[in-house]
Amino acid sequence: MWRGSRRWVKNRALEAEQFRRRAVLGFIIVAASLLGLAAWYFRLQVVQHERFAAQAEANRIKPRPIVPGRGLIYDRKGRILADNIPAFRLDVTPDRAGDLDEVLARMSKLIAFTPEDLEAFAEARKSARRHRPITLKLRLTEDEIARFAVDRWRYPGVDLVPYFSRVYPYGDLFAHVIGYVGRVDVRDRERLDETAAAFSHIGKTGLERYYEDALRGSVGFERIETNSDGRAIRTLGVVPATPGTDLRLSIDIDLQRAMVAAFGELEGTAVAVDPRTGEILGLVSLPAYDPNLFVNGISHADYKALNENPSRPQFNRAVLGGVAPGSTIKPLLALAGLDSGIRTPEDRVMSKGMFYLPGQRRGYGDLHHGWTDLRKSIYESVNTYYYQLAMDMGIDKFDYYMDRYGFGKPTGVDLSGEIGGILPSPAWKAKNAPKQGRWYTGDTVISGIGQGYWKATTLQLVQATAAMGNGGFLRRPHLVKDTRKGFEAPWLATPQPEPSRISDSPAHLEAVREGMVATVHGPGTATNIRYGLDYLIASKTGTAQVVSRRHGQGAINPKSLPMHLRHRALFIAYAPAYDPTIAIAVAVEGGGYGASTAAPIARKILDAWISGKLPEGVQADTTRDSSIPASQQPPAQPVASATSAPEATP
Repeated sequence: MWRGSRRWVKNRALEAEQFRRRAVLGFIIVAASLLGLAAWYFRLQVVQHERFAAQAEANRIKPRPIVPGRGLIYDRKGRILADNIPAFRLDVTPDRAGDLDEVLARMSKLIAFTPEDLEAFAEARKSARRHRPITLKLRLTEDEIARFAVDRWRYPGVDLVPYFSRVYPYGDLFAHVIGYVGRVDVRDRERLDETAAAFSHIGKTGLERYYEDALRGSVGFERIETNSDGRAIRTLGVVPATPGTDLRLSIDIDLQRAMVAAFGELEGTAVAVDPRTGEILGLVSLPAYDPNLFVNGISHADYKALNENPSRPQFNRAVLGGVAPGSTIKPLLALAGLDSGIRTPEDRVMSKGMFYLPGQRRGYGDLHHGWTDLRKSIYESVNTYYYQLAMDMGIDKFDYYMDRYGFGKPTGVDLSGEIGGILPSPAWKAKNAPKQGRWYTGDTVISGIGQGYWKATTLQLVQATAAMGNGGFLRRPHLVKDTRKGFEAPWLATPQPEPSRISDSPAHLEAVREGMVATVHGPGTATNIRYGLDYLIASKTGTAQVVSRRHGQGAINPKSLPMHLRHRALFIAYAPAYDPTIAIAVAVEGGGYGASTAAPIARKILDAWISGKLPEGVQADTTRDSSIPASQQPPAQPVASATSAPEATP
């Protein structure tokens, strides 16, 4: 080859060497690529086989949770208080539904969504995972179900899901006992585990909340094979759900109705228990509300009406409320005086209409004059006896016995949020009312008549009253009598803690009982309710003052005050006095005085339980649960023995 004046000659050996090198390099690159690809395939198909096989299987097979039926709640005769009814809801899975705003706009032409539905859905989206269904609307109507079924194919990721909706057949009658379930919100999801997140509802108040874990049951699963569009083809396997535990309460519907009717238009609370067991026979807090409003989301209008009601129908007065116990504390303080050795039943105190501490001009009022022993101090409610007794005991010993009787701490009732009230003490005052100065003797004196810093609930009052009637055993008040796990399972009694004793002296308890019996059947403060009685009542009236007896130079007429400043009327009792089957505590807000307002209410309640005499307009409910054998069901009417001792005399 010639190029210009120079001659180029090919070097075939060099070219061959270059070709071999390039060929080897290319071979190495190809081989390395093949080896890398082989290694990648090996990793996918061998090393990570289980992982990707599981992912592929998950794409084909979807686990669908099976939500169990919530446990039912019955009264003591097997009548259903909280039931489940079949219903349908709309669930949306965000990562399958596409543009949610566009989907909701189109679906709103088929189904009516309330502002509450959309707000709850938007709130749930903030915390829920995109692959998990979120409830959009509960309790669809038949028309809505039909319209959606026709256009179902247009809405991938939107499913019509059957479920059980909670219903409360007796409405507001048991609102503060049963409580209600509501939609699971963001706070609920934060504390629920992954399995429990399948539930759309959760207990919010009352027994529904306290026994949530038992009532809810356990979620099951079914394995659903789906096509490429995510539509179900067939079921491959099922892990059954475990239904929630059924609860049978000690409460009786007929007595509950009688308690509500006894109050009429008055507001307040009452609790009735069986002193032999601690079982709560009836518990009312008035006014109440309809718990069905909350199950599937309460409307703004209904919620506003409840919140703006000055009577606070959602406030459970039996558990969260509390007032100064007033004179209802006197039988217990009398018992403390006997058990401490400071008094005997025959010891007498002179009442002059005003009690003065040594060296002080300020007096403490009393409506009685003359010599007073223990029995008279109870049935005539003589303040001076208890002023002197509290001062003689001293606040430390006073607190010791009142704590022994259950005050200043929750009773342990199976309802959430119970308060412990206030048991007056120097330590409490120093912490909570430091501006009032140190603890004075006068603070001890007024504590002796249930005034001052006192705050007690009707549950505490009825617990202590029952203990006086049953021989001195302080039992835990409770609502759930027994439970069963499955419709065909046996009912099992709910275990209760061993009771503590408030007194070891039957003679002391008898002396107090004699004074309490004379309250109605002797010359006591509640003789107005004794007419027509065929059984004996051991009782005590009380008045919790909200404002002082005097204002300026004149006495206050309670009826001239607004309702929230009027005195609370109180009454405690157990009956029949010598063989008690029921103990009650009644507190009437703005009722004035215990004898005139609370005592007649208590009489109607006691008549309903002991004599089977229901108030006018109250019909006995004869509904029974057929799943409970007749041998296990209580009698049709809760008639207790009316056997009583001869009428007591003061």
